Amino acid sequence: MKFADWMSAVQDRTETALAALLPPADALPGRLHDAMRYAVLGGGKRVRPLLCHAAGAVFDAPAAELDRAACAVELIHAYSLVHDDLPCMDDDTLRRGKPTVHVEYDEATALLVGDALQSLAFQALTEDGAPSCQSRLSMLALLAQAAGSRGMAGGQAIDLAAVGQALTLEELEQMHIHKTGALIRASVLLGAHCGHADEDAQKRLAHFANRIGLLFQVVDDILDAEANTATLGKTAGKDAAQNKPTYVSLLGIRQAKALAGELRDEALAALAPFTGRGERLAGLTRYIVERTF
Repeated sequence: MKFADWMSAVQDRTETALAALLPPADALPGRLHDAMRYAVLGGGKRVRPLLCHAAGAVFDAPAAELDRAACAVELIHAYSLVHDDLPCMDDDTLRRGKPTVHVEYDEATALLVGDALQSLAFQALTEDGAPSCQSRLSMLALLAQAAGSRGMAGGQAIDLAAVGQALTLEELEQMHIHKTGALIRASVLLGAHCGHADEDAQKRLAHFANRIGLLFQVVDDILDAEANTATLGKTAGKDAAQNKPTYVSLLGIRQAKALAGELRDEALAALAPFTGRGERLAGLTRYIVERTF
């Protein structure tokens, strides 16, 4: 299957799996369930599920198990976006080309949507079709750490505290290793767990994921600086307007693009031991860069 066809197939099956996992909009409480579906379905490139499936493909992991893991990580990501857009955080009104959840519904509903999506993510890893008991425990621990104070939530806290501050490149990397990179790393390792990857393979994939996590953020900063709102589907230039440190504000566009190229090459090099089995992961690495410049 060609890479573009594979991507489309994984995106479609993820959408189907998410739609089945989310409570129906007509089930009580209807407004909350409707808002949950609004936040998750019909938008996004599903990069994290793609990474999960691509990592699982290295070890011939069963597709049904990968679907559960992919849904879990995407639900955590969706919850983080809903909360990130709230007035007390980034205060944004546009996400994936449509009004943010607190604009379309209200702030209290948006808060509950995030809470409910986070809970549903962990439920997804415990239901039928998930891996064996020991694997489930390992995957639950992995996702919990990636989402918590030592991962995504902690990175967001550092980001909020860094507004108006002059960070070094190392400090900026540490922030994004937590804020963006932790969930991307979890996506890759959850897929590997579904394929029962050994410890050495997991270490190699963790290194790959660390590189691609930073790459994703560098590219995101470049997109935010160069693209317009219609292209992004969210408010362009928001970080600069809020005086947040970014790779572009620290390095400039040219050096940020050069850094993206270096991170791409490092990520691809980390896949070398997997020979042809890592081609889907390699394709995603190139895709993250080529969607921008």
